[in-house]
Amino acid sequence: MLEKLEFMIALSREQHFGRAAESCGVAQPTLSLGIRSLEEMLNVPLVKRSSRFQGFTPEGERVLVWARRLVGDARAMRQDILNFNGGAETRLRIASIPSAMSLVAKITLPFQQRHPAVRFTVLARSSGVLLNLLHQREIDVGVTYLTNEPIGDASAIPLYRETYLLLTTPEGPLGYADRVSWAQVSDIPLCLLDRTLQNRRIVDSVLRRVGAEPTPMVETDSLAALVSYVRLGQWASIVPNSALDAIALTDALRAIPITEPDISHTIGFVVSDRYPMTPTVAALMSEARALSPRDLLPAA
Repeated sequence: MLEKLEFMIALSREQHFGRAAESCGVAQPTLSLGIRSLEEMLNVPLVKRSSRFQGFTPEGERVLVWARRLVGDARAMRQDILNFNGGAETRLRIASIPSAMSLVAKITLPFQQRHPAVRFTVLARSSGVLLNLLHQREIDVGVTYLTNEPIGDASAIPLYRETYLLLTTPEGPLGYADRVSWAQVSDIPLCLLDRTLQNRRIVDSVLRRVGAEPTPMVETDSLAALVSYVRLGQWASIVPNSALDAIALTDALRAIPITEPDISHTIGFVVSDRYPMTPTVAALMSEARALSPRDLLPAA
């Protein structure tokens, strides 16, 4: 039964029979027969069938909800028993907004050194995708914005405040300044992150607040691409302060604080409240709480 439910979850994730089968390590006919067997057992169609995957029936969507819960509980139970019986290897699945990847490394490295049986899978995802994965139990922990857009049924540990910088060259747009206003930034040619990223939505909202409509020359989901364009000296960009860990600042690049207005948003760890927390996840969250600045923690 669990294997068939895992087939449903994989099909939802991949939206393609072949890729779903590959992700489960089985042949496509095996996956299709497993889902058909589940339909026969429940006596309802679960998948809209044609030559390609067309989605799930309403009954299939309900089964997906139960599948994620049952498969997730089975995994958590298995992990809990393995830990109880001697600390067998544990894998934690983490997804983070791209700008916070350096934070994930700073926390997971010492955690793994103290818990050698723990291994990590770390994914870079947008905040919306990340929360869906978290609530669907496809990941164990997320690292994302705690303010600005709702995070739903999740417990959070704040870790730092994200502020915003103008990335430019000394000879590039506003490259001479020690600090700049958002109004000044709105008047220069920009390359910005893609609108699917919450960081970009924050930037757009602030620019509109100062009376400008964002019209970047280039949009990308790659921080490396932004840096490459900025280095050419014709355009500048707006980046979060956390991204500086991933940018090699040299004499050829400047990161200038943007003020008027001063904008910041809180970034932290999140776990779904819809499922029990495993001991390993609880230990990681406890470590995150110990690192959380006092001014960011809610009053007891």
